[in-house]
Amino acid sequence: MAHELPPLPYACDALEPTIDKQTMTLHHDMHHGAYVKNLNAALEKHSGLAGKSAEDLIRDLNAIPEDIRAAVRNNGGGHVNHTMFWKIMKPKGGGDPGGPVADVIHKTFGSFKDFQAKFNDAGAKQFGSGWVWLAGKANGEVQIITTPNQDNPLTQGLYPIFGNDVWEHAYYLKYNNRRPEYLAAWWNVVNWDEINQRFAAFKAGKAAHEPALAHR
Repeated sequence: MAHELPPLPYACDALEPTIDKQTMTLHHDMHHGAYVKNLNAALEKHSGLAGKSAEDLIRDLNAIPEDIRAAVRNNGGGHVNHTMFWKIMKPKGGGDPGGPVADVIHKTFGSFKDFQAKFNDAGAKQFGSGWVWLAGKANGEVQIITTPNQDNPLTQGLYPIFGNDVWEHAYYLKYNNRRPEYLAAWWNVVNWDEINQRFAAFKAGKAAHEPALAHR
C-alpha cells in the first residue's frame, strides 16, 4: 500500500499570522508531498517493505536495503516529521501547557519559561536544516535534542513527543532569516492537547520499546 499525504487538519490560512497561507500551502502540498512521492518511489524497488509504516521504516534503518536507505531516511523521515507537525499545531493554540506534559516539563526544566528558552535556543543554533525536539528516553525521562535534515528521534531510539521544523521552507517567506523570531512566534499555535496525547502514548509504550532501545 502506498504512503499517502495526509490532509491538513485545518485550512491553509488558519494559523495566520504566525504561519502565513503561502508558506503553509507550499510546505504541505509541495515539500511534504515530495517526501511521500519519493518514499513511494524508493519502496517500489523492494516490495517486501510495502506493509511497513513510515515509523517502522525509519526506526531500524540498518534493516533497509542499502540502495534505498538514504532515500528512506530522508523521505520517510520527512513524511513522519511533517505528519506529526501538522497535528501538533492548531488555530488559537498556544498558552501554557497543562496535563502530564506540563508536569514533566516542570520536573525536568524547572518551568515552562525555562524550557521554552532552552528549546528555542537549541532550534536557533541548529546549523542548516533540521528540527528541534522534546524527545522521550526509554527510562521515561525527556530531553531537548536537535536533528539534521529530516532525521527523527526514532532513529536514535528516542520518542518524538513534539518538534519544530527549522528548515528555511518552514518560515522564510514570512520571517526571512529571522529564525529566532519564528521560533518565538511558533508557541502561539502549539496544540497542547495533541502533544499530551503523544506524551501519553510515549508513557504507555515506553516499556514495550525498552528492549529495542537497549539493543541500540
